[in-house]
Amino acid sequence: MNLVIRLAAIIVALSAFASADTAHAQRSSLYQRQTAAVPLSLENNSWLYVAMPPVRELQVNDLVTILVKQKQQSQSEGEINRIQQSSIDARLRDWVKLEGFGITAAPQTQGDPRARGSLDSTLRTNAELETASFIQFNITATVVDIRPNGNLVLEAHSTVKDNNETWEASLSGIVRREDIQPDNTVFSEKIAELSIHKRETGHINDAYRRGWALRAYDKFKPF
Repeated sequence: MNLVIRLAAIIVALSAFASADTAHAQRSSLYQRQTAAVPLSLENNSWLYVAMPPVRELQVNDLVTILVKQKQQSQSEGEINRIQQSSIDARLRDWVKLEGFGITAAPQTQGDPRARGSLDSTLRTNAELETASFIQFNITATVVDIRPNGNLVLEAHSTVKDNNETWEASLSGIVRREDIQPDNTVFSEKIAELSIHKRETGHINDAYRRGWALRAYDKFKPF
């Protein structure tokens, strides 16, 4: 009899333990409503979790690195056909002359003066233009102003001289705070009112630079 009572007690204890594990598993399941006081989160349950550093608020005169990658491509076609014909036939039948203080009709003894002419012109032009350019460089800008809505006004200038070669670059624009990466960089495509000026001087530029006569010819196109 004592053996039976002990076996019954063991069975009841095992059942209670199993019920407790089942209830804990249900509370820990993502597919059940969370009834525990502390919800599951990566921060509280992962040994590999590393908290992200707080976002640093940029101030005036802080530095931001801009990754400039600008690509432009355009294609245009044009055709002009113009045919013009004109003619003129003018004859002077009557004229006047001055006699003293009066005006009288002037006799045209050699006939009426007459002018005739014609003009025929034809113009046909076909043009096709395709251009592509790509600019890529990095430049560090200074925060020169902060707008009331939090947007940052950036301005950057860079000059590099190597013997007789000089590379100058300047950039300005407006960017949102949230577009700046955690490593304090931002892509140029995220910058509004972007203005980029890049100039090269020296022997390399002189090798392909057009002369003043060629520039004037290309501008006025006399023929």
